[in-house]
Amino acid sequence: MDEIDEKILRNLLVDARLSARQLSLKLGMSTVTVLSRIKKLEKQKIIKGYSARLDDEQLGYHLTAIIEVVAKKDKLVQVEEKLSGIENVCAVYDITGSTDTLIIAKFKGRSDLSSFVKSLSSIPNVENTITHVVLNTVKEDFRLT
Repeated sequence: MDEIDEKILRNLLVDARLSARQLSLKLGMSTVTVLSRIKKLEKQKIIKGYSARLDDEQLGYHLTAIIEVVAKKDKLVQVEEKLSGIENVCAVYDITGSTDTLIIAKFKGRSDLSSFVKSLSSIPNVENTITHVVLNTVKEDFRLT
């Protein structure tokens, strides 16, 4: 990956709907070059896919929770795989510290969050959870720009 690839990625992070032609005009290179570089980045799994950024609040997801999970040590991977498949879960991180895993999840209301947290204890090999409710989102943007 070189500086040109980084420029292509930065532009796609801002607007993934840019066509190869638009990108080529913006970067001052041929469309064929841009297309071949994008294909190479996709093949290398640097570009994993394309998606829209949505406004969670407008979709009714007014609560964000950060949940710490402690799992039985020899079952951590299985617990994380199970957590990754739950609809409200946006991110699952395997972390260092006093807890094993950190979940970021979105909910429409308190009752949804309450049900979710209670359901976590029914997942085999989950020993403990600590839930933090986000009061105000100052920044939430996982793009590396």
